[in-house]
Amino acid sequence: MNTTDDEDPDHINRAPPTVALQTVGCKLNQAESESLACRFRGAGFGVVAPDQDPDVYILNTCTVTHIADRKCRHHLRSFRRANPRALVLATGCYVERDAAGVHIEGVDLAVGNTDKDRLVEIVTGRLENRVRRPLAVSGHGSRIPDTTFNGYEAQLFRTRSLVKVQDGCNQCCSYCIVPHVRGQERSVPAEQVVTEVKDRASRGYQEVVLTGTRIGAYKGGLAGLVRQILDDTAIPRLRLSSLQPGELPTSFIELWSDNGRICRHLHLALQSGSDSVLKRMGRGYCTGEYEETVNLVRDGMPDVAITTDVIVGFPGESEKEFEESYRFCERIGFAGLHIFPYSARPGTPASRMPGKVPEKIKKSRSRIMIELAGRSVRDFRRRFSGQTMPVLWEERKGEGLWVGHTGNYIKVITRSVESLRGYLLETKLGGGYEDALWGDI
Repeated sequence: MNTTDDEDPDHINRAPPTVALQTVGCKLNQAESESLACRFRGAGFGVVAPDQDPDVYILNTCTVTHIADRKCRHHLRSFRRANPRALVLATGCYVERDAAGVHIEGVDLAVGNTDKDRLVEIVTGRLENRVRRPLAVSGHGSRIPDTTFNGYEAQLFRTRSLVKVQDGCNQCCSYCIVPHVRGQERSVPAEQVVTEVKDRASRGYQEVVLTGTRIGAYKGGLAGLVRQILDDTAIPRLRLSSLQPGELPTSFIELWSDNGRICRHLHLALQSGSDSVLKRMGRGYCTGEYEETVNLVRDGMPDVAITTDVIVGFPGESEKEFEESYRFCERIGFAGLHIFPYSARPGTPASRMPGKVPEKIKKSRSRIMIELAGRSVRDFRRRFSGQTMPVLWEERKGEGLWVGHTGNYIKVITRSVESLRGYLLETKLGGGYEDALWGDI
């Protein structure tokens, strides 16, 4: 007599396969990894940490700099050495740029960005002899219950959820590889975005970050999408990822300043404070236009945090141009700066430009800019000492300490013997504490 799978004791006792997802790179990559983890979980996979001997290891790669490339290679080599029998899969931008190079690191499968959404199907096909069982997905209420995810998933998903609204870029900046590995601009339908935000809210998230390669190019207008999310969902806080000058119409700034649910934090990409360098970069704006945008935003929201990215050592960057960039950043008074030494990307126009800046000079200029960044963020934080603001508490820091952020992304630390993870609480901001402000709930 033949037995069915349900009657097979080995089948019944067999554990579901496990998958580990590791991410290198931008918020868009993080959003895609978060979405993939949810899909794998719903398909019956256990989502575990890379050091928990998973059946499948997936690295979501980045190739925006040579350092990102190196990190990806390191992760792949390290995992393959530690887990010779696991299925190792690389996906993302590095794969798009150099799939052959990825395979050298012991990868079994290399999946580009265009097929990233099919990863569950692709992995399941390779593990077709393994039995999958659905895992229960739970967790509703005013915050994210600690039981919603296992320990590793809690780190992966964090307390704010990243939702992808757009992908690709039609702007070909001379230094950037992204249009080559992400393709042309395309937008996620508004109804799908709203559905995802509703799902995050139903699972207790207090904050959602809208992310993409260039969200300011959202088809139909980013302001309209934001209005629809605010009207149709109950998410307490909505944050936007990076925007560019010219992508902020006055109507959008008014919506931002009138609605307390939109986080008063604008990451406004700069890249250089020198007009001649911006022209060589192909950025499409000058410092005057950038500063005008900053002033418009600050007029509507005096408490807004404006953060940015700056590249130092771009081909041909002279001492005078670097000084111009430094003085511009100093005058703007950013709430945070991410400093990147220029990294040549194969195939981009900038990689063929003359006037390469020596590594020693790039490192020196990076240090100078990083020192300015530290002073700028301290000055910005100091303005809010004594105020009471909502803080989203995110993670434990040492014994009894918790770390969170205000809507305008001020880092806050407090002490609590109870778990604060996922709570959005009114907190009085005190004086400086390490790289943050102390907070009293």
